[in-house]
Amino acid sequence: MAITKSLSRGEFIALVAALFATIALSIDAMLPALPQIAAQLSPDAPNRAQLVITSFVFGMGLGTLFTGPLSDSFGRKPVIIAGSVLYILSSIAAYFAQSLEWLLIARVFMGIGAAGPRTAATALVRDLFQGRAMAEVMSFVMMVFMLVPAVAPLMGQAVMSVADWKAIFIVYIGFSLITTLWLGLRQPETLPPEARRKLNLGNLIAATRELFSHRIVVISILMQTLTQAALFATLSSMQGIFEQRFDRAESFPLWFTLIALVSALGNVINAKTVVRYGMRRLIWLGYMVLVVFTATLVLAKLLGILPENLAFAMHLIWTIMVFGAMGLQMGNLNALAMEPVGHIAGLAASVSSAISTVASVALAIPVGLAFDGSEIPLMLGVLGFNAAALIVFRFDNGR
Repeated sequence: MAITKSLSRGEFIALVAALFATIALSIDAMLPALPQIAAQLSPDAPNRAQLVITSFVFGMGLGTLFTGPLSDSFGRKPVIIAGSVLYILSSIAAYFAQSLEWLLIARVFMGIGAAGPRTAATALVRDLFQGRAMAEVMSFVMMVFMLVPAVAPLMGQAVMSVADWKAIFIVYIGFSLITTLWLGLRQPETLPPEARRKLNLGNLIAATRELFSHRIVVISILMQTLTQAALFATLSSMQGIFEQRFDRAESFPLWFTLIALVSALGNVINAKTVVRYGMRRLIWLGYMVLVVFTATLVLAKLLGILPENLAFAMHLIWTIMVFGAMGLQMGNLNALAMEPVGHIAGLAASVSSAISTVASVALAIPVGLAFDGSEIPLMLGVLGFNAAALIVFRFDNGR
């Protein structure tokens, strides 16, 4: 069943975007279901329902620690397929979960399974591209990938209009089956046997030590941690903010679609400009614009000088900026981190993703649980994370 002919650039980007989309679908399609999950499984502590989001991300962070080294030893495709199988089995377990605790456990294992497509696909891209070319490809991947968040909440709401919220897990199973078959039938293996690294503890320790000997890798991991913390805190809180602060629970999926579509322009801008202006300049721009706008908006809210009739519009613009800035941050940060470690791309993708994801969840959970019906706790958290990322970026001697 092996295919030796390379995919076209367009199909390759679409395939990688679809593999990445497993993550977005697993997170965003659950957002409209949080009130029902809270009412059914955690009525006494409804805020705990948002752990359905962060538990998946936590599992994904754990899984990425192993999937990269495994893909360096056994190839990219076997690891992606094995992760998809675990993801499907865990989705079945989540469908039958009768308590929030069992649902959260199933979500953790779904995240571990999703780490296969996420991490090994990143290494797959690095096998074929490097430097600014990789950043350009990743920007196009993220641009296509952003279409999934745009429709995922609407899909989740559509499923709940005809069935119980648990039926969303059936959609997850079907999507994973399609992407796995697409990969298996169309994409050649990108890591030849002679380039594979023997899987043993000594090699892993040596490669990890080498990874952290590069200053830009350490800086990138720290910045990715802070950036993802802002993202996951926003994802955890935004449904509650739209429902309780702005009384837009029913229309939330539509607003989320608008946010995702408009914020995808960040990836378009990055793809069109990164080769000309460089990754570092665009990274700095993304953080600086978001910090200045967030600080100004928070100050206006705290001083009471923002008219209430503009509050929702300004919050909508701010949320678009949080997501849109990711287009100038994550793809470029990933490319910078991978540039000096292409010969250990799988392990590099695993370690950097595992550390940044798990640490970002630890940072995001307190911000999410601080939600009190107001948008201020979230905005202060996002401001702190992005300001800290700018400070870390000052230590990059490649600027």
